[in-house]
Order: sequence, then C-alpha cells, then structure tokens
Amino acid sequence: MNDTKLTIANALLILLKTQPLNKITVTQITKEANLTRQTFYRNFEDKEDLVNWYFEKLCLDSFKEMADQTTLKEALIKKFTFIQSQNTFFKEAFKEDDYNSLTNYDYRCIYDFYKKKIETKTTIDSQLDFLLQMYCHGSIEMTKSWVEKNMYLDIETLVNMLIESMPERLKQYINL
Repeated sequence: MNDTKLTIANALLILLKTQPLNKITVTQITKEANLTRQTFYRNFEDKEDLVNWYFEKLCLDSFKEMADQTTLKEALIKKFTFIQSQNTFFKEAFKEDDYNSLTNYDYRCIYDFYKKKIETKTTIDSQLDFLLQMYCHGSIEMTKSWVEKNMYLDIETLVNMLIESMPERLKQYINL
C-alpha cells in the first residue's frame, strides 16, 4: 500500500512542476500515476489528505527521531533540510488554508509532539498550554514565511531563531 501511496505522491510532485496545487485535480493525479480514481480514494480521502500523508511520511520522521534522544535542533535541521529539498511541493502546499491544509496539519502534529514531551515531565496547566499553542502557531507561520520567501535564511539560522523564540517555560521540558 505504501508503494501505491508513493506512486500517487510522485504523480502529484510531477504535476506541481507545471501548475499550482489548487488547480490540480484528483483526475489529473490518477492519470499521471496511471491509476484509477478508486485506487486514489482507497488510499486518500482527498488531495489534502495526500499532501498531509506525504508531509508526515517524509518530513515528520525528524520528530520521531527526537523520541530517541535526538535534540530539537538536530530534528529541526532535518525537517527544514527536507522542506528545502522539496521546495516546490511545500510552497504550493502551504498556500492552502482550509481545515485539512498542511498548515493546520503541521500545527496539530507539532503541538501533539511537544505536548507529549512536556507531559512526560509535568502536568500541562492552562497557561503552559497557551504558551505551547502560541509557540506552535508562531513557528508554523514562520515556516510558511520562510518557504514563501524562497528560504531567505540558511537552515541553521532559522532553527536557532525558532529555538531562541521558544518561551523559557517550555524550554525546560524539551531536549534542545
């Protein structure tokens, strides 16, 4: 099944070279992948689900590695290196703004990730949760800005700035 999903994702990447994501249809994706619409819908709910799967499959591995004692800095460098290598995909994917968009999906993933890390060390009260939500929203918006502005900062500078902007109350629970 992963082979089929990757075939579909690769078809989307090919189409993104010539048109924006919001203009690409499932029919075009399946034609490019040489698969049926039924095969697409057996694997994905919609185009946004495909985008989110691709992001999770290939990018969020860096966060999974953090669970194995990788530092936040190392994980973020891997994440942004991947985003940079797939610039066209991410530039288009971050333009979408509905509930199933990559922006919202990335937010939910990093929020859940940080929340679980923090909960291993303390109970999250409403103030700590507010700081976490604000930090996650801010980091997603800065990621989008970085991608949209042609990655104007080198990755290490971007990562250092994201870590520096983390509230001190959150830093004490994260392996920086």
